[in-house]
This record gives sequence, C-alpha cells and structure tokens, in this order.
Amino acid sequence: MRIDWDAEAATFDDEPDHGLRDAAVRGAWAGRLRDWLPEATGEVLDLGCGTGSLSLLVAERGHRVTAVDLSPRMVERAREKLSGYEAEVLVGDADEPPVEGRRFDVILARHVLWMLPDPEAALRRWCGLLRPGGRLILVEGVWGTTSPSGIPADRLIGALTPMVARLHTERLSGDARLWGRPVEDERYAVVGFLPRALPTPRRHAEVVDVHLILRRGDEVLLARRAGTGYGDGLLNVPSGHVEPGEDVRDAVIREAREEIGLALTPEEVSAELVMQHRGPGGNSRIGWFFEAAYGAGGEPFNAEPHKCDELRWTSATELPDDMVAYCRAGLEAWRVGERFVVHWQEEGDRIAYDRAGPDRAVSLSPARGMHHVELWVPDFAAAEKSWGWLLGELGHVREQRWEGGGSWRRGSTYVVLEQSPDMRGGGHDRLLPGLNHLAFHVPSRAELDRLVAEAPGRGWTLLFPERRGAAYLEDGAGYEVELVAGG
Repeated sequence: MRIDWDAEAATFDDEPDHGLRDAAVRGAWAGRLRDWLPEATGEVLDLGCGTGSLSLLVAERGHRVTAVDLSPRMVERAREKLSGYEAEVLVGDADEPPVEGRRFDVILARHVLWMLPDPEAALRRWCGLLRPGGRLILVEGVWGTTSPSGIPADRLIGALTPMVARLHTERLSGDARLWGRPVEDERYAVVGFLPRALPTPRRHAEVVDVHLILRRGDEVLLARRAGTGYGDGLLNVPSGHVEPGEDVRDAVIREAREEIGLALTPEEVSAELVMQHRGPGGNSRIGWFFEAAYGAGGEPFNAEPHKCDELRWTSATELPDDMVAYCRAGLEAWRVGERFVVHWQEEGDRIAYDRAGPDRAVSLSPARGMHHVELWVPDFAAAEKSWGWLLGELGHVREQRWEGGGSWRRGSTYVVLEQSPDMRGGGHDRLLPGLNHLAFHVPSRAELDRLVAEAPGRGWTLLFPERRGAAYLEDGAGYEVELVAGG
C-alpha cells in the first residue's frame, strides 16, 4: 500500500516527525519504550519508521534496529539519524517488509496498521516474522469526529488475541507529554507477547466483553456511539472489554465508572445473559450482560463525550431500530428471560439492527421453571398502582396492558394482574385455602429497607416487624407479598 507520508503525518500529529523533535516528547516516548521493550538487547523491526525517531530511541537502548519505510526521502533522513548505531534502514512496504528469511525479537509500528488494506492479515504476517517469545508493540488510535480514522482498541485486541500468549494495553490519550499537547481522541498501545513455544494445536481464544443494562422501571439506558470506528451513530448499552487481570464483574463496574460515571458495588450488579456474538466479517466474542437498577452508583452522565453523542432512556419493550444489532438482540433476549444466546452475523449483514433482515439470535436456554402467575384482583386500577410500583422496583418490566389487566415480566416469568369479568365476588382471604402470599428476592438489606419505607405511600401495609431479613406487605385487597433480602 503506497502512502504519501508527508500528507498523512498531519492527520495525527501536525509534523512529519510525530512531534519527537521536542525534548520533552522524546523523553516521554523513551520512557514508554523502556517499559515495552525487552531488557535484553535484541533485533527490532520498526515498520513505517518515517524519519527514524522511534528507531533512534530503540537503538539508544542498545538494540539492533532494522527500519522500513516506503518513502525514499524518509529512509534517507532515518539513515542520517541512525548513523553510528547498529542499524539498517530499508525502502519497502510495512505490509510486507523486505526482510525475507529473517526473524526478530520485537516488531514496532506506530500509526501504521490502520492504513493497511487488511490489518488482520498484516498482523498474521508480522507474527510470522517474530521469534518464539517475541513481541509486537503497536501504537494506534482513532482520530477525528465527523469522519473518524484509525482502529478502535477493541478491534485490534480482538484480532491479536488468537495470535499471542498474552496482551498488555495502555491508554495513551491522557498523557499530554507524548503528544506535546492535550488530546481528546482515542490513542493507545497494545503489546502482544508470542508464546516461547507455539502450542500444537493452537487453542481458540475470544475477546470477552461486558455490557451494562441500567434499568429504570421498564426503561433501559442507551448510549449513542461516536468516534469509535465501529457502529458510530448507533445506540447500545454502556460496554467494553475485559482487561487482563479482571473478572467480568470487575470489568463491568469499571466500564460503568468510565462511561457513565457510576460508582457501582459488586452487590449492585447481577449477571443476566451470556452471548457469543460475531459482527459481519469480524471475530467471535463472548459478551456478558449485567443488570443494575437506576439509583445504584449515582446519577448516570456522559463521561466520555469523545466516544458518545448522547445518553437516552428508552422502553425495554419498544427498543429503537438504530441500535447495534447484537446489542439489541441481547436486550430482547434479556427481556424474555433468555440466559444463553448465540448471535452470529454473516458477511453482508449490517452492523445496525435490520428489521427486514434475518434474525441471527439463537437461544441455547432450555424452558424451565415457573412460566407465570395470574392474580385476579377486584380493582385493577388500584392494583396497577401498588403492584405496578412494586414489580417495577423488583426488576419486572411492563410487557402488556389491556382493559382491566396487564402483565409484568422478569426474565422468563411474568405476573398477570386482571380484573376479570368472570371473577366471583367475596374478595381475597389469604387465610383460606389457596394462595397465601408471593415471595420475591431483593438484592440487599439496604434495598429492602428502602422498599419498606416507600411501600405505605404506594398502597401497601407492613404486616409484621422484620423477620430475619424479610418483610411482609399487604395491599388494599388483602394480597400478601414477602420480600427476602440477599440470596
């Protein structure tokens, strides 16, 4: 792929030398490279080296450098910088470097991969140039807002994960010293370490991502993507991938803090759905969908305006079409109580939900447990106020409403309240044979206390003092509910 480097350099750094003429910027990059490069000296291949500024920093640490650039003028300047060091500068394409038969300990590429016609294929070729135990040092990002360019970190991590033994990622946007000025777009580094001995056969590996379903009654919070390079302009729930050393619950709590400013605790999130998914032409991933109730962790706000155009509450039963397809499928599956789903898109499918397209979601969840409970009530309007409030607070989503009745779903089970014309008179008496009460889980003792405090204003009466982490409420028609805190 042939690139006019003078023109392209201005895309990301204002001068052909990537800002490395400044002593403070050079020092900042020297410090990062000290952390990323191996301690022992070795053979380093710098692809798309430009004028050789990073190659020089590498050579100054005692490594033997082979630098490659497509521009003869850039190569000439790089040779001048590297004179006196054990270094070789070649004219060639970073996509397929002219180093046939040679192997390296490190391959370094900064702001190069995103310009290649097939980045995933280039990564496979580059890994083939490394010795066992070698490493890839990749500095990439996403620049611009109206027409962003670059590679999102999630895409690069997903492509590299099957090829390496482990990954290290660093966010670089927040370090103004690296760029000579503050930057707001996405800039990051990924260091991939090859295994010292390749396993046979190579095991399949997938990126793990996490998604937060923040629920407010029957509404969920959606965020409109912007400047990420994938699905921009579309809505999805707050999400991200699991970092090395994190479990999935830690990851969703971190993403909630970074994206919408919530300080959630482990007790305030619950795993609801696991989905294996693949976008059109992409690699497969494992997605964990977690749920948290509105109010937990504070008030949500757009904490990443460079990646998100808006936050929006929307009904879980009337999801918009302009959503990332697999995310919408995940919310639909969550709403009806699915626990395990595959969403496998094919080449030619749209990233966005396509109402007219094929349904790629396949449920792997067996139908088990209770299907629904139906209560006939003497006054549906009164029951809707008391029961509707309580069911909403307990995580049930309003699903249907008709004259004299309605239903509220939580997972695969739903509750029906109906003032049936076939109902006989006499009223409900929980002390007669038949239904005595319904019991529901409440996530924590603090949540139980909150519900008990609010219940009298919502048409409920506390029957007994608290009994071992449980509370007993009765509505105006004599129906009893037990709320049990914790597991």
